[in-house]
Amino acid sequence: MKCYMKSSASSRHHDADADDIIEAFFEVVLEFREQYQALFVRLSEVGQETPLVLPHVIKSELQKVAEEKKAPQLLRGHAYELLRTAQEMIVRGKTVAIALRPDIGFWKYVIVDTSSMDIMGVETAAYLAFKEKLSGKPLNDDDRWVLEVDLGVFRRGLPRMRRTKTIGQGVDFLNRHLSSSLSRDPANGGINGSLFQYLKTLTYAGSPLMLNGKLKSHFELWDALLQVEKMFDTMDDATPYSEVSHDLQLLGFEPGWGNTIARAMDTMNLALNLLEAPDSVRLSDFLSRMPSMFNVVILSPHGFFGQKDVLGKPDTGGQIVYILDQVRALEKEMRKRIDQQGLEIVPEILVVTRLIPDAKGTTCNQRLEKINRTTNAQILRVPFKQKNGEVLQQWVSRFEVWPYLERFAEDATKAVKAELHEAGHGENPDFIIGNYSDGNLVASLMSHALGVTQCNIAHALEKTKYNDADINWKSMDDKYHFGCQFTADLIAMNTADFIITSTYQEIAGQAGHVGQYESHNAFTMPGLYRVTSGIDVFDPKFNIVSPGADAEVYFPYTQENKRLKKFHPELKELLYGSPEKGKSVGQLKSKDKPIIFSMARLDRVKNLSSLAEWFAANKRLRKLVNLVIVGGVVSPEDTTDREEKEQCIKMHEIINRYNLDGEFRWLVAQKDPVRNGEMYRIIADTGGAFVQPALYEAFGLTVVEVGHRTSCHAPCGQIGHAAACLLQEKRKERRLLPSQVAWCA
Repeated sequence: MKCYMKSSASSRHHDADADDIIEAFFEVVLEFREQYQALFVRLSEVGQETPLVLPHVIKSELQKVAEEKKAPQLLRGHAYELLRTAQEMIVRGKTVAIALRPDIGFWKYVIVDTSSMDIMGVETAAYLAFKEKLSGKPLNDDDRWVLEVDLGVFRRGLPRMRRTKTIGQGVDFLNRHLSSSLSRDPANGGINGSLFQYLKTLTYAGSPLMLNGKLKSHFELWDALLQVEKMFDTMDDATPYSEVSHDLQLLGFEPGWGNTIARAMDTMNLALNLLEAPDSVRLSDFLSRMPSMFNVVILSPHGFFGQKDVLGKPDTGGQIVYILDQVRALEKEMRKRIDQQGLEIVPEILVVTRLIPDAKGTTCNQRLEKINRTTNAQILRVPFKQKNGEVLQQWVSRFEVWPYLERFAEDATKAVKAELHEAGHGENPDFIIGNYSDGNLVASLMSHALGVTQCNIAHALEKTKYNDADINWKSMDDKYHFGCQFTADLIAMNTADFIITSTYQEIAGQAGHVGQYESHNAFTMPGLYRVTSGIDVFDPKFNIVSPGADAEVYFPYTQENKRLKKFHPELKELLYGSPEKGKSVGQLKSKDKPIIFSMARLDRVKNLSSLAEWFAANKRLRKLVNLVIVGGVVSPEDTTDREEKEQCIKMHEIINRYNLDGEFRWLVAQKDPVRNGEMYRIIADTGGAFVQPALYEAFGLTVVEVGHRTSCHAPCGQIGHAAACLLQEKRKERRLLPSQVAWCA
């Protein structure tokens, strides 16, 4: 038996502690060779049928061998703890390769010969090459001509976090790093020179803000700030900045410092303190006051992006609500800050999406649409064009948009520049926000063309939604085009200046579960390329900003004075009325039962059909509660979306097979969020439960909304506990794989 340890320079993160763990693993395996050989032989036998062995199988076989061999030492110590972190095992004959994750973001790879018990630590590329054989790649295939992607080389020399607990706190980390590095930059005048140069860059529509050309150096800036400090000491704090703006202009200062003497002096004091002794807290506060964002572009190409009658249409769900709420909150904050800066500028936000001529009764065929409850925010629609320049008339799935995006990015960039120029805001936006994979790719192209700061919001990355979508990409590519999508995600995430996520788990998962971004750091798509360093979860571009919901729309059912009782008659008819062709299926016999409820798009990942089957197969639950599902269409002929049609047919099969009429109600997608909020509250009145049955849900806006719409009380807590137990029971039976459950009352 031999053990080899090879440092993995191209692995996800080389870490001394992780190497120590591997060494300890080797030592324990050497000590208990017979028992561990029995384990690996058993796993290799399991892998003859299923070469990709999953973590729960590894743990189960470990337990069995320990019992059979009367070897309790297999269930304790370093080797046991390390094997518990195995994320997968690849079996080829008598050789197994194991992907170990000793900690979040840290990976090691080991290959074991089960005959000789030779164990070798290998680099990421070697492990991926071994894994590629699962796709049917010949064993003797020449590995020299495989395209290997290592994006880590572009990050070398850039600041990077090292602690797993700080993942997703990029801004805080960068402020600390920046304040420290500025004080160590004597070549450029240290903090003084850097701050001075930054202030000189701030302009709006070609006009300077903060500083003008009278100040030639950071030394002159320091003297001028002290002179203003003395001037302000003799003045009333409430004096408008405009009354002294001419005098300050002669000293070298332009508007932007504040709307009053007090506000301006606070900002100048922050500058003086930073020039004297920089620290991260003051730096963060100072930068937050800078007038640097007036025009924002938000990109979301796919789906039916509109404000009315769009929710529930293919590829059109929580993302639309999220963006529209984001626009309203962003504009409100921008206007507040601009006012505090003492500027008379009206900010503009453009949500750029696709113009769909065949709009199916929506406004998606209108070039411009003002966003409700905003002052100066609009939806700007740009059509997809085919190779011959003709406008694409119909909606296309998010999986089919890739051939159109490069031309769309060029046309959208021209449209944005023209719109901003016409409004008198210059031509370039200050900030670009991409949404989802297609929007993020377009944001990358537009940001590169204009030289503008780019932010990405993934919402959900498809790679983690579909099991083994990377290794099996060829078999899925005709349907989902993962070759394009995964490539787009790698490009967009690495070109972004920063990335917004909803949770820590979205980035890096948990101890026993890989995050969706982390899963993109090392993977292979046989025949296309292998990635040895893709997305680094320790990159400070990651920042967690949890989504919220509009409290005016989503509030607890106990707030009777705010309840929208005008909707009650039609909502009760919607929930309990007779079936209506094309709008509803099934009728609830009892109005006294609590309602289990879910609302989502009708597709495979949202998993609504499995929720229906789980409910249908449980006789006890059917006696206790009703099930109401809102999602998609209820007639297959009413959709052109392939997945929606398949799920619709499946739902009808379940209804007929289990004879669900009387206990189950299926409603076509409901598109009025205000009315939907009251529907949730009516369901809460019944003591019901909201279920999120998605196979994978990184975003989960409905769960956030249901938390606002309702509040937790004991009666439904008991129903919720019972439902949770039943969900767990059915998970074991593989009928339902819910990722989130929330209780309505």
